[in-house]
Amino acid sequence: MAEQKNKSIAKNSKAFHDYFVEDRFEAGIELFGTEVKSIRQGNVNLKDSFCTIKDGQLSLNSMHISPYEKGNIFNKEPRRPRRLLMHKREILRLHAKIQQDGYTLIPLGLYFKGPRVKVEIGLCKGKKLYDKRESDAKRDAKREMDRAVKLR
Repeated sequence: MAEQKNKSIAKNSKAFHDYFVEDRFEAGIELFGTEVKSIRQGNVNLKDSFCTIKDGQLSLNSMHISPYEKGNIFNKEPRRPRRLLMHKREILRLHAKIQQDGYTLIPLGLYFKGPRVKVEIGLCKGKKLYDKRESDAKRDAKREMDRAVKLR
């Protein structure tokens, strides 16, 4: 059986700086045709986006999809809330986890899986300022070691 390749569209690198990612989940996303065409062109931004659970439905808020330039009246609001598609049992499990203190759902990436657009969401806990400094120091130390290895 052939293995499907996932084509990455967008990544939320700011999420890894601001949050500890405890767990990752895959969800489908409900989009309109012109939004998919705009995503295929790469006109999407996940920065400052977040997920909420209301009335048993998972939605993605503040994700910016630029209007499709050839889309005329069918274009939708760029920052409208978009419904995420997961099994009801998974949504209820996530809802129970985010009720705990400090946890939130953050979209980490957007990619194509076959013809479908998928969102990788992470169950995240916020970092304090000293945690951010510590992770930056680790990243810088790793870069220095990699550079030293390359120079040899």
